Amino acid sequence: MALDDDIRILSGVSLFSGLSAEQLRLLAFGAEAVRFQAGREIYRETAPADCAYIVISGKVVLYRDHNGESVAVSRLGPGAILGELALIADTRRLTYAAAETDVEMIRLNRSLFRRILEEYPEAAADLHRRMLEDLQEFLKKIERLGVKFAD
Repeated sequence: MALDDDIRILSGVSLFSGLSAEQLRLLAFGAEAVRFQAGREIYRETAPADCAYIVISGKVVLYRDHNGESVAVSRLGPGAILGELALIADTRRLTYAAAETDVEMIRLNRSLFRRILEEYPEAAADLHRRMLEDLQEFLKKIERLGVKFAD
């Protein structure tokens, strides 16, 4: 894929919405195009995470282990990001990911993303603000669900 195509795809990911055209170009330049055939593992649950993936085409299924059995918890398609926390923190995969169909993705590594945030502190501040907003919205959803499951 061409660099301009990667930039267009990255600009559609909400996590990167605060990045400038120059910052998106740097991110796209360091990105890697990867493909997975249907049924192939992308990563395992609890594995060390050092990158994120953006789905370009195809479908990915996320599984969680439940009493020794893999249970599908989500299906993701074009424009979705997997493992975004890995871009900013040393962490482990929370799910097992596999290609449900043939999948084309962009792989972004943590070191490149951190370098961009270090060089552009305003982008880091914007990212922090958006992640905080997302976390607050997530907590509100949990509170609303909690009421449904209370005694």
